[in-house]
Amino acid sequence: MKTAGVMGWPVAHSKSPRIHRFWLEALGIPGDYARFPVPPERLGAALRALAPLGLAGVNLTVPHKVAALAHLDSLDATAERTGAVNTVTVGEDGALHGSNTDVAGILEPLSGRQFAHVVLLGAGGAARAVVAALPALGAQRLTVCNRSPAPAEVLLAASGLSGEVRPLSGTTPPADLLVNATSLGMEGQPPLEIRIGGAPLVFDLVYAPLETALLAEARALGLPAVDGLAMLIAQAAEAFARFWGARPPRARDAELRALLARG
Repeated sequence: MKTAGVMGWPVAHSKSPRIHRFWLEALGIPGDYARFPVPPERLGAALRALAPLGLAGVNLTVPHKVAALAHLDSLDATAERTGAVNTVTVGEDGALHGSNTDVAGILEPLSGRQFAHVVLLGAGGAARAVVAALPALGAQRLTVCNRSPAPAEVLLAASGLSGEVRPLSGTTPPADLLVNATSLGMEGQPPLEIRIGGAPLVFDLVYAPLETALLAEARALGLPAVDGLAMLIAQAAEAFARFWGARPPRARDAELRALLARG
């Protein structure tokens, strides 16, 4: 029986086990998916243990998406482009291959829409995936709001777009799309202390809690909003195919969302 999982610090909030177990049961695939709490200083050792333990691979969440690059044997094109990894698979020879399914997870809920000006909150691994998705979204301008300006400047330069860096406070400038790619507002994390200055669509990648303060503010302003489950399920579908060699039953997404929303 194959086993996969998710590594993070913290990781108790992760809904990924419920997603993968739901799909495994639906398809009748013998397997399991577990949480692995791994502190940053133990990430390399934990990844090197995947092959000896017989695991099919792991997903990576905060704070491991960038740090993992130093411990992998190969990367796919999307991981190279983003400079971040959220899915690690173990080859038959024990080699560790990194990929980034977050980009697909971001694009799926936004399919068919174009956004000239994007405001991005954060400059970490998830934010890198957002930047990698921007060409497909028709972005022409990018504003990065981050607590530390240096990584935000690097991210803006990597995007190749015109734009600016702002503090992660106050009010966001008007834009066509506002994306929260920080962990702020997540259960156990500090609140996201920034107000929406205007955006036809607000996308919060945080999914625990499902109704974040940012999404509540967006809805109070009458703005359409996309919650973190949309991205979580879409990126998990790509990881699932890598771990178990089968496409998940996406026709049952409504049932899966209901299960996840119950806590």
